[in-house]
Amino acid sequence: MFRIHVQIILIGLAFSVSCTDSSQNHNGKTVFRYNEASGVSSLDPAFARGQADVWACNQLYNGLLQMNDSLEVMPCIAESFGVSADGLEYRFKLRNDVFFHDSPVFPRGKGRRVVASDFKFSFDRILEPSTLSPGTWVFNQVLRDSSGKPSFSCIGDSIFIIRLSKPFPAFAGLLTTQYCSVVPHEAVEHFGKEFRKNPVGTGPFKLFIWEERTALVFHKNENYFEYHLGERMPFVDAVSISFLSDKQAAFMEFVKGKLDFISGLDASYKDELLDRNGNLREKYRGRFLMDKAPYLNTEYLGILMDLEKSEGVTNPLNDIRIRKAINYGFDRVKMIRYLRNGIGTPGIYGMVPPGMPGFDAKQVLGFAYDPQKTRDLLKEAGYPNGQGLPEIKLSTTKEYQDLCEFMQGQLAESGIRVRVEVNQGATHREMVAKQKLPFFRGSWIADYPDAENYLSLLYSPNHAPVGPNYTHFSSTMFDSLYARAMVEVDANNREVQYIAMDQLAMSQSPVIVLYYDEVVRLRRTNISGLGMNAMNLLTLKKVRVKK
Repeated sequence: MFRIHVQIILIGLAFSVSCTDSSQNHNGKTVFRYNEASGVSSLDPAFARGQADVWACNQLYNGLLQMNDSLEVMPCIAESFGVSADGLEYRFKLRNDVFFHDSPVFPRGKGRRVVASDFKFSFDRILEPSTLSPGTWVFNQVLRDSSGKPSFSCIGDSIFIIRLSKPFPAFAGLLTTQYCSVVPHEAVEHFGKEFRKNPVGTGPFKLFIWEERTALVFHKNENYFEYHLGERMPFVDAVSISFLSDKQAAFMEFVKGKLDFISGLDASYKDELLDRNGNLREKYRGRFLMDKAPYLNTEYLGILMDLEKSEGVTNPLNDIRIRKAINYGFDRVKMIRYLRNGIGTPGIYGMVPPGMPGFDAKQVLGFAYDPQKTRDLLKEAGYPNGQGLPEIKLSTTKEYQDLCEFMQGQLAESGIRVRVEVNQGATHREMVAKQKLPFFRGSWIADYPDAENYLSLLYSPNHAPVGPNYTHFSSTMFDSLYARAMVEVDANNREVQYIAMDQLAMSQSPVIVLYYDEVVRLRRTNISGLGMNAMNLLTLKKVRVKK
């Protein structure tokens, strides 16, 4: 509660400093308030890795491109852009009305206009080894010369060009990530490592004050370049972020009207909030609104397909019939209803989740509950009713223990004995990355809105630890389809290949898809313009707070 009180004091300070008419400190200004339980670690977009930092940086910075709520790639600081016929050259024409926030690093403290060389500086900075940015992967496909210099070039102040080493159709989507935000060299050079808490961007909001782990306040950028329906954005005067680590306590602050928005459902209050059908309980109806949308997050169980590392022929999961028997052996619909209060879509398709732009996951045939098929497959594999089948160990984390134990109970009805092992989160992730777990719970949240992001998990050159193929799945046919899709410039043809890859993967069952998540947001009834998208990106420039 101390943090909430400090937050209120900081907001009052913010308005008393910024307003000449003190009578408007409370009545004349609008503030959007939300809580960030995990805290914000950096306001430097070069380090915008976790959701908390991404959300904060998304209010402060812009890039060449941006995504709309349908996850379509749209111009931002780039007025327009084009791609060469061979898919290797991306050319951007910049707007001439975008300025950095006012800052003492500029002459007379006035923010200067953004030019093409600012993007070259910003992208070179991401790739500079001394920066230690986790976002270097965004530029993996960029062409390099013999000295390793990336192919970023400028024609005057208004044209910026990127050349790739080979076609990569998803590249425009990568440029919408916060890593690709533009920053001024003056601020980076002046603040050095302290740029993380002295941000200078071009976004709809600018930093006013940050007391780490206590409160963070942004003010509106009065000179922001984007308009909506003829009105300059943003529409609120300030954004205030608190840092209550207890999610139940944050929920109670929301219920009491001290926060305007909550994202996601925590186990501590989901049963209090929702019925089994995923609807608000009657006591909360009318007090606030709930928005839901598909979320590009696939929750799954991974099976290590590397015979040497998966305990060889003694591992029953090496038999495709056993993998399929497990896939058929539990009720995903019931699991969503009773363990997740109806939030999520049962994982009966492929790895690519519903909500991916231009890709219909329902065209891929996955697995639905069919205990008879489970029994038939067990018998075919030589284990009638599970007789003689060794116990299978499933490794998970505490957050997903209930889901795994639900599966454990249902599979036992068909004779498949599963032992659930619960690991600490960091330990679990490390063991998965090092192929130490033959059967493990995993999840994948899209980094960019292209089905390739999910299918890369099954591409054999991406075997961990080099890449994200933690199952070590290998298929010559899959790899061939993947390689063809990466040079296919026609989006419709590429989607056909994506669907074929996803279906091929399901036929081999290196994964057991549990469910596809949903974005769930709670907002007060006086909040509008918040928007929804399947990347769960928080964009506040269109938000309005009705007084």
